[in-house]
Amino acid sequence: MQKCTACGSRLLLSLCGFLITQLLVSPQEAIGAINAGAAIVDITPTQLPVLVNGGMLSRDANQIKTTINARAIAVSDGKESIAIVVVDSCMLPRILLDDAKQRASARTGIKPENILVSATHTHSAPSSFGALGTEPDPNYVPFVRERIADAITQAYSRLQPAKVGWGSTDAESFTALRRWVRRPDRVEDDPFGNPTVRANMHAAKDLDSVTGPSGPEDPELSILAFESIDGKPIAALANFSMHYFSDQPISADYFGLFCDGLQQHVTKNHQETNFVGIMSHGCSGDIWRRDYMTWNGEDNSTIESYTQGLLAVATKLYDSIEFETAKDLKMAQAELPMDYRTPDLQRLEWSQAIVEKIENNTPKDTREVYAREQLLLNELKDTEILVQAIRIGRFAIATTPNETYALTGLKIKHQSPAQHTMVIELANGADGYIPPPEQHRLGGYNTWAARSAGLEVTAEPRIVSTNLGLLEKVCDAPRRPYRESFGTTASAILKQRPLAYWRFSESEAPVAIDVSPHQHHGTYEGDVCFFLEGPQNKGFTQPHQINRCIHLAGGRVRTAINTLGDSYSILLNVWNGMPNDARGTSGWLFSRDHAHATSDFGEHLGVGGSDTDPGHLVFQIGNDEPLVGTSTLNRWRWHQILVVRESNRIRIYLDGQSNPEIDATMDSPPAKSVTSYFIGGRSDSQDNWQGSIDEVAFFDRALESNEWQTFSDKTSN
Repeated sequence: MQKCTACGSRLLLSLCGFLITQLLVSPQEAIGAINAGAAIVDITPTQLPVLVNGGMLSRDANQIKTTINARAIAVSDGKESIAIVVVDSCMLPRILLDDAKQRASARTGIKPENILVSATHTHSAPSSFGALGTEPDPNYVPFVRERIADAITQAYSRLQPAKVGWGSTDAESFTALRRWVRRPDRVEDDPFGNPTVRANMHAAKDLDSVTGPSGPEDPELSILAFESIDGKPIAALANFSMHYFSDQPISADYFGLFCDGLQQHVTKNHQETNFVGIMSHGCSGDIWRRDYMTWNGEDNSTIESYTQGLLAVATKLYDSIEFETAKDLKMAQAELPMDYRTPDLQRLEWSQAIVEKIENNTPKDTREVYAREQLLLNELKDTEILVQAIRIGRFAIATTPNETYALTGLKIKHQSPAQHTMVIELANGADGYIPPPEQHRLGGYNTWAARSAGLEVTAEPRIVSTNLGLLEKVCDAPRRPYRESFGTTASAILKQRPLAYWRFSESEAPVAIDVSPHQHHGTYEGDVCFFLEGPQNKGFTQPHQINRCIHLAGGRVRTAINTLGDSYSILLNVWNGMPNDARGTSGWLFSRDHAHATSDFGEHLGVGGSDTDPGHLVFQIGNDEPLVGTSTLNRWRWHQILVVRESNRIRIYLDGQSNPEIDATMDSPPAKSVTSYFIGGRSDSQDNWQGSIDEVAFFDRALESNEWQTFSDKTSN
């Protein structure tokens, strides 16, 4: 009898709970207008110690430095409802998130495919995902799963008619590239004992060992905001590409401090105490806060000072946002099957021998960590990842379940059909780093096969393409092809009728596009990094637009032109990453010769090293003694070079100066039979350029001074 009474009590309590939940999550929604609600749910662990993710080896925490939260926004137009949640966590596996979405869907009616859940990537939060040396904390996983569902439920229960607004600004002082290309003579070993590390995180702590950054930054800080019809702030979703600051666990890192600071600003200035501020993680796989090019070796910033500086930019942006009524809401998702990069037999046997000696299945060093990861990948074989796109009015959001490079985010933003697009990474899964394919060739931590970086080499372009397809679907419009704008200098170059003009603004291989009418497109060969910042403020692009370039890490560009005769001119803009005396020739910039060798008729332009005058221009015909310039090309600076060949005479100008660096008469004119040209390297691929190159033009005549001075650069930078 007592048992029946208890069952009856539990049934009554469950029924009451169900009815209360239904009342909570059945708000009045205005059909045909946007409704929004937001909530914050505390996800700070209640059981200590707790495992902490984000490090190479396993660790745990016994104290709480700051609370951690799940912050949610629900949006509905009366027909369709969506939810966006950002969780103070390093990474959240898809299996956990799928379960949380199902729970939230049962309570709210929001379809699971209309729920986006992402991690901030704080490295000082409890572990919910097994990666490298750390396992998920068994007590915390069910706890955070339930709290994520609670956040969605509470946000949905607070829906009210709303207006939407957005804005973006440049916060370049708070983010920088952390992955740099190492010198070819400073390559390091990977955990498997192979010399593959040509690029790596924080390699620029020693600038002498690197040739330059391996990719672009994305300094955009963007905000999507909601306010009630009568102007009361509801929520703001910010997005920024900066990996994490670093803090003691348990902590929300700068993400939590930013959210608290934004809420305090709105509460003070707008008198709204229920406002929810959220910071989502932009594409930050190769991004951190330190600019190594200007770093003096000291770090005087604190997590508080860093966040306050970023908040000053963000609050100014938030206060400038203009809100409007939006009536359209659309969301789509796609699942992509992906293979893991599983070990070959040799690596598998190597790994098994190491793992057999690991005590308690707990790796104690990097070698053991990656040996165990090979066995895990070999068991997993493949997976299925989730990609989403959302449109709210004229604003769009795209997602990746990975630690995505800044370049990937820029590819999506620049081609999105929406007026403004935010890219949120580590959303709907934790599928590790996805370097662009060319970055895999450079090696480094982000490329070492593990659960934290194990997807196939083609994962990045597949995810980008899927994202753009989803954005096309939700925006009902085609993607926009990216084209670099023409400033006054670029227009002046075109006006001089070049035979070929490569701007090197591509974001991927294999084609280097000739923007002249002749379409002498080139082919990228070897190791090339894309979409870096080229020479700025030189008129190559329109004001306030970034001029893009390539960075060569031993690669080059190859083309063939049959109509370049014995008189020609070549314009190049170059940036050297090598110390001038690091090798015999600092690097070759241009070569006209047959591939795979050097002939007696070849012509080669480079920068001298220890074999000649370090840092001076050199021009060589076949195996003759090189001609040497008089000025030094400084490392880390852009220089403009113009080669003018007029039959037997060769003149080479530097940085727009009227007097040539080299002026000589050769024994014979160029061999017209040689039609292969190499930019950023020599025909035999020896001592290829280690640095950036941009805005290269070929002319089928010897330019007169009044012609080339229309686009010449009187200074270097």
